[in-house]
Amino acid sequence: MTPQTLFALLAIATGGACIAVQAPINSRLGSHVGDPVTAAAISFIVGALVLSALVILRGAVPTGAQMAAAPWWAWIGGALGAVYVWAAVWSVSTLGVVTLVAALIFGQLAAALVLDAVGAFGLQTREISWTRIGAIVLVAAGLVLSRV
Repeated sequence: MTPQTLFALLAIATGGACIAVQAPINSRLGSHVGDPVTAAAISFIVGALVLSALVILRGAVPTGAQMAAAPWWAWIGGALGAVYVWAAVWSVSTLGVVTLVAALIFGQLAAALVLDAVGAFGLQTREISWTRIGAIVLVAAGLVLSRV
């Protein structure tokens, strides 16, 4: 494995750990503010402030022309993230973190299989293979086991 690949794996594993920690933290916030949607909104506001500061500090503020050139679908990522954050805030107290993350990964893998197969959003097309299906089946088994 190349150093770039190892760093990418470390970065995304760290992101995964952040997702696991984020859900119960946001759920606690939701219990204090009285609403999971409000907690999700606060989470996004704080995240937007942090990311905005980083963009400004790095001098990476895009021009209006750059933003206008993006395809329409490039603008829905935040809305998709909002669905995840709300779902996590709402469900973690019922499911627990392990089951929540197992269901999250199952959903991600199922969608990823389709996205790779069709080459969605400019991705390189990757075939659906038995090993990839097997990976999803194993995660599904882990999801079931997390509830036993």
